Parts: sequence; structure tokens; C-alpha cells
Amino acid sequence: MTGSSAALKPPADAVTPVRHPDAPAPGELLGAHYEHCFGCGGEQPHGLHLEARAGEGVSLTAEFTVQPAHQGAPGLAHGGVLATALDETLGSLNWLLRTIAVTGRLETDFARPVPVGTTLYLEAEVTAVAGRKIYSTATGRIGGPGGPVAVRADALFIEVKVDHFIDHGRKEEIQAAMSDPDQIRRTRAFEVNP
Repeated sequence: MTGSSAALKPPADAVTPVRHPDAPAPGELLGAHYEHCFGCGGEQPHGLHLEARAGEGVSLTAEFTVQPAHQGAPGLAHGGVLATALDETLGSLNWLLRTIAVTGRLETDFARPVPVGTTLYLEAEVTAVAGRKIYSTATGRIGGPGGPVAVRADALFIEVKVDHFIDHGRKEEIQAAMSDPDQIRRTRAFEVNP
């Protein structure tokens, strides 16, 4: 990324990220953390339905296809939708660390327009960890993993406790997620929130 802010540069005492032993295996589809998530949830009719797969180390790949509901200018993806795809992809990295974290800062570069109907291929990795701070980077390419770069982002995620969501989320959704009889879905709703 060109010109990242100082806030996105890991401090000298940052450490190399370590994949959690219980992280999904390389190539494994991560699935939605919450079915109503705009980025990855299947129950969002106009959502991105972004699908991410675990990579080697603390990396992953993801993709989504730009739909007509995602456009800003006629026939082109809205920049906010592209930023959301980057945020969702970068946030999904936290599954590989098995850490509950939220976006603290996201800086994006838009290199070229992304037409409606295009599949955006994203690659992301955690670059460093310093205490509760998780530093990561992502690139989105048009048409395939070797296609032209359309978007880039650097991000800082902050580790939080599950109370963050309980204290700040809307009560109805929190109660519904916590009342889900499926223990796996109930846990995943709060496990990672990109």
C-alpha cells in the first residue's frame, strides 16, 4: 500500500503472528461467522456473501461477485462496498489466530474500477501482533488471483472480549444470537467480528 499511516506500522517490539493450533486447515472454507453479517452472512439478500478460505500460516483467500445492488456509479462497485469486502477479508484472518477482534483502523487504496458482475479475488495476511493489536494487509484482484490489482488495504484490529458485543450491540440481536440452540452458531456469532 502506498503511504500507510504511522498507526498501521507495527512497533519494533511486534512479533510474528502464529497460527492457532485449532485454526481451520489450509484450504478449508471458513463459512459465515453470523448469518446476518453484511459481509459473509447468507441471510443478507444484498450482502456480499463473501467466501473465505484458510491459507498457509496466518493468511487466507476470499472472493465475492459484485452484484447490481453493490453499485455506486452506474455499472461499477461502490467504493464503500469494496472497503467492506476488504474489512471482511481482513477480519476473517482473526479466525486463524482464534482471537476476538474488531477493526480499529482500515486504510484503503482504490487502484481501478470494479465492474458489476466481476468476481473480486482477495488475499490477506496478518503481518504482526503487538499486545492486543493485530496488523494485517490485503489485496483484491479482478478476474482471478493473477488479475490486475483493484483494491488494497492495511488494517489494525484490536483484540476485545465478548462483552464488547454484549455491551454495544442492539439488545434484540444479541439475545437472538445468544438464544440460538445451535451452540456452534451461537459461539461463532461472537467469535470474530470483522
